[in-house]
Amino acid sequence: MEKLAINGGLPVRKEKIFYGHQFVDEEDIQAVSEVLRSDYLTCGPKVEEMEQCLAQYTGAKYAVAVSNGTAALHCACIAAGLKEGDEVITTPLTFAASANCILYCKATPVFADINPKTYNIDTESIKANISGRTKAVIAVDFTGQSVQNDEIRAICEKYHLIFIEDAAHAIATTYKGKKVGSLADMTCFSFHPVKTITGGEGGAILTNNEEFYQKLVLAHAHGITHNKELMEEASYEGSWYYEQVALGYNYRITDFQAAFIMSQMKKLDWFAKRRKEIVNMYNQEFSKIPEINIQEEIKESDTCPHLYTIRLNLKKLSCTRREFFDAMSAENIQCQVHYIPVYWFPYYKKLGYEKGICPNAEEVYREIISIPLYPKMGNQDVEDVIYAVKKVIAYYKKR
Repeated sequence: MEKLAINGGLPVRKEKIFYGHQFVDEEDIQAVSEVLRSDYLTCGPKVEEMEQCLAQYTGAKYAVAVSNGTAALHCACIAAGLKEGDEVITTPLTFAASANCILYCKATPVFADINPKTYNIDTESIKANISGRTKAVIAVDFTGQSVQNDEIRAICEKYHLIFIEDAAHAIATTYKGKKVGSLADMTCFSFHPVKTITGGEGGAILTNNEEFYQKLVLAHAHGITHNKELMEEASYEGSWYYEQVALGYNYRITDFQAAFIMSQMKKLDWFAKRRKEIVNMYNQEFSKIPEINIQEEIKESDTCPHLYTIRLNLKKLSCTRREFFDAMSAENIQCQVHYIPVYWFPYYKKLGYEKGICPNAEEVYREIISIPLYPKMGNQDVEDVIYAVKKVIAYYKKR
């Protein structure tokens, strides 16, 4: 048996590899540089151009670019009209922003459990959690796999709910051949550096609904408008004039970020292709290992994967998840865990949430680890990750 690096053996690699990493090339740098030399750093033409690119790419009618993915979710909740007393159903296996955005509007998050095989929100659990106060569903495309859009749409139509898709992981994913971004009432993207494409930061909301679009425009820019149709007719004084017609926020994105994102979009198909290649290499090897379970994918989703998770069968291993994680780190494979169930956090505990309400999500959380996945990885990097997983499994395998 090969000695683990954590026990003094030689690590699989000399240099550490991380679970995610941005891909930035000279074309991206040139795109940003051109804007930095231009007349507009913000509130300029590149933002609108980026919005048009996103709408065209996804097939949505409208896009509103914002400062980050959390801002996108908050604006979507504002456009949905959430208020105190409303309930919104979402998943606990997500980043905190998917639920925090509900609290920003003084509404109440209600956590539905996940499907233990796909890790996405379970439609039966959505139905079980609907009450007379339910206003919306925020469904998260966990790791990039599309949620069951048709089923969630049907539930929302039946109960008159607004369907918000948190697609921070899922740009370039399709559901039944249609791009994520054009399917829900509102879809939110993130352009954080570990996401499929990046602007350093940044986000966007996509919608086909003009009323939502107008509310999103106001929400992300102080509630201020230059649109005469939204002003009091007697007040208009000239082209310079504007009015605040709603309470909004400064969630604007800069022109150089917009240019960066558009440059990244030119590589999006290649990014998706490479991510899928890496996932296929992982699946081919890990599907043979009984100590590991891999995430299942619904047939309707052609996934551009953002994360790759392995789920440890701890009953067949003599280690804890923490020990496995630390052993991988010693082999210079830096993993991550996505995600701690949101309602486990102390802040949510103070709000009255308790452990145990979503047993599938809690069980999955205790066993999953995200391993490296990003387009810049070469085949040797992928093979190193596979070798390290096998090495650690072999050491801790129960006999």
